[in-house]
Amino acid sequence: MTDVSSAAVDVATAARPRSGRQLRIAGHGYEAVIASVGASLRVLTFAGRDLVVPFDADEVRPGYRGTTLAPWPNRIVDGRYTFGGAEQQLALTEPARGQALHGLLAWAEFEDRLVLDDRVVLAAVIEPQTGYPFRVEVETEYRIDIDGLRQTVTARNLGADAAPWGTGPHPYLVAGPDGRVDDWTLTLPASEVLTVTPDRLSPVALEAVSEHPEWDFRAARRIGDVFIDHAFTGLARDGGVAEVRLVTDAGTGVAMTFDERCPWVQVHTADNPGIDAIHRIGLAVEPMTCPPDAFNSATDLVVLEPGATHAASWRISAV
Repeated sequence: MTDVSSAAVDVATAARPRSGRQLRIAGHGYEAVIASVGASLRVLTFAGRDLVVPFDADEVRPGYRGTTLAPWPNRIVDGRYTFGGAEQQLALTEPARGQALHGLLAWAEFEDRLVLDDRVVLAAVIEPQTGYPFRVEVETEYRIDIDGLRQTVTARNLGADAAPWGTGPHPYLVAGPDGRVDDWTLTLPASEVLTVTPDRLSPVALEAVSEHPEWDFRAARRIGDVFIDHAFTGLARDGGVAEVRLVTDAGTGVAMTFDERCPWVQVHTADNPGIDAIHRIGLAVEPMTCPPDAFNSATDLVVLEPGATHAASWRISAV
């Protein structure tokens, strides 16, 4: 005999899209859809125009597109680090490069804390595990107002020990309905770039962008065929806010802004040679609280004491 309640649960689970529950918010011409798996920004439009590369609700999210990165953004080299005198080994989630990539929540199911017409709050808990023996609650809010979509990520240390922490988002920005990354003009107000090894993208040295003119976008210019998958810092700010801007020749586009809580930004041209459907179709712009491999370098690493909280936010707006 089939248990009716169990059958109902099975049907409900089977009917749920692969990317999780779909939470739609809107206002002031903006519309966003948040998928509960990874608290991922699945869709963001303004007046019907895409501002980020979307993906289908019933699609396994392509890579890290739109997800929330925690408790670290970018890479931990070899997945190894030492914290509080103890050496830790994380799973190598980027096996081709032998790195631990983009944290532990990309495929976690976030629960609803608040759902309104223009605002949602989702939360998940990182449980103590191999490589990260800390318990941290992660709450993220998406809110639409007249200035665009703002995401805020707040960490709370629920454990008895201090925990290393970093966060950031992973949207792929779209300047317009036509063209690709090569055709768009980028403004990136960063004076320093973190160089990396060509094979594994492991950090090498922080250098002035003036020494690497291919990555100097302090003056707006077309991206062309330049490959970028680097972290930038030394950000010029207006009133404490840095802005990365991506526009078409017609002047329409998208901007991402963030304050001093994010002293770094990763930019990636989404190179996938031979896969035309996704090759350079959007520019990943990822404000970060710390640089790649911060669990080892300790550069701008947040140390969450027991009971402490840390919040960081960023905004995506239409140009």
